[in-house]
Amino acid sequence: MANFLFVYRIKENHFSSMTPEEMQQNMQHWQTWIGEGLKKGWMLNPGDALKMEGRVVNAKKVVTDGPFVEAKEIVGGYSMISTDTIEEAAEFAKGCPCLPRGGSVEVRELQGVKING
Repeated sequence: MANFLFVYRIKENHFSSMTPEEMQQNMQHWQTWIGEGLKKGWMLNPGDALKMEGRVVNAKKVVTDGPFVEAKEIVGGYSMISTDTIEEAAEFAKGCPCLPRGGSVEVRELQGVKING
């Protein structure tokens, strides 16, 4: 088994264009999808959603506000899953509730690097 990271990308106006009812339905879809993944064992960690505010530190150690406003998509959150192949991970990602609203899921295999501290 390998571990994968799902990076959820959403359009910058994803939430502002939703009515309160749509927001509630959206959250229910997320809870159902994540609950199913946890129950079936492929979802290791449901992760979390990310707030809009952030900072970017570059190689010169300059700190700027981020994410960048000019970006069409923003990273909205992440989850960790476990499965045999990246193809199978991508199949699980097809059920993601962000897809019907124009979002995407980046599927990346984790290297498994262990750092002893």
